[in-house]
Amino acid sequence: MSIVETQEHQDLRAAVAALGRRHGRGFDRDTLWSEAGKLGYLGVNLPEEYGGGGGGLAELSIVLEELGAAGCPLLLMVVSPAICGTVIARFGTEEQKREWLPGLADGSRTMAFGITEPDAGSNSHRITTTARRADDGDGGGWILNGRKVFVSGVDITDATLIVGRTEDARTGSLKPCLFIVPRDAQGFHRSQIDMELQAVEKQFELVLDDVRLPADALVGDEDAGLLQLFAGLNPERVMTAAFALGMGRHALDKAVDYARTRQVWKQPIGAHQAIAHPLAQAYIEIELARLMMRKAAHLYDAGDDVGAGEAANMAKYAAGEACVRAVDQAVHTLGGNGLTREYGLASLITASRVARIAPVSREMILNYVSHQSLGLPKSY
Repeated sequence: MSIVETQEHQDLRAAVAALGRRHGRGFDRDTLWSEAGKLGYLGVNLPEEYGGGGGGLAELSIVLEELGAAGCPLLLMVVSPAICGTVIARFGTEEQKREWLPGLADGSRTMAFGITEPDAGSNSHRITTTARRADDGDGGGWILNGRKVFVSGVDITDATLIVGRTEDARTGSLKPCLFIVPRDAQGFHRSQIDMELQAVEKQFELVLDDVRLPADALVGDEDAGLLQLFAGLNPERVMTAAFALGMGRHALDKAVDYARTRQVWKQPIGAHQAIAHPLAQAYIEIELARLMMRKAAHLYDAGDDVGAGEAANMAKYAAGEACVRAVDQAVHTLGGNGLTREYGLASLITASRVARIAPVSREMILNYVSHQSLGLPKSY
């Protein structure tokens, strides 16, 4: 992989950065989403034959990172085009691709993603949301029952890609499968979770109470559910890294600008090493995390799911840590001003923690690396 970005990637980065600057920190989410969709940025990773840009995760992560660096990140990009769009593009039927991908590409349709459960977290082996075949002669549909928590944007999306489990008729064991559940499906209930974190995309708990779905609500092959699930989770980790890096760059830019211009004695405060060195360290950590994110995106786009799994987890971990430290140092650099609404950094103290916690905690990533990369034994 080339360390230096291609000219096409540089041009994409510059164009998206310009869009982000036009909207800025006080952006209107719907307006920005619509404009980004019309410009082709939301679906840059989706196949051209379905209205996308024909690129990959490398391009989509650039879009989210640059919007975040401008102070106007679109969190739903992590879910709608990255997870759901990728899964449908790779594993969906031709009918599902024609129905969903053009809308996901231009932003006119959106999709949420539901995997986390109250007693299972994101552990696909402990998911209790189940799907059974309907035996009422209506064409072999499905009936879903279960609960999900911390599902983003269910109220503003057209459907939710739900991770459930079906019973294997041969073995009797449960296997993960993915279902498209329309927002207005009967028995599909949502309640908003009261979060301290303020974001446009709200968090919801879902209850699926005998939700009836047609046979074609199942995405892909019932026997390949786990493969399809992880094909969506790797993009989720890469895009979470992009989200974190954009936020960290935004905070760092504000701190650097302040350190250049804020003068207490004879020189700007940025001339003092106690201010300059921590900012330089934060910049280095962000750049290192960006390299790992680009590696992960490259491996995924090249079809190396195993290699991408390791790199995507590392990228998400590194970016989450770099983001938290960059935001903390930015607030500290501005002192009392770092906690004012004017500078917009205080809200990032809470927001920056998200990349450490979701979609998988840093401790679980360390488990993954210790077991999968280092070959160390498990304690569980």
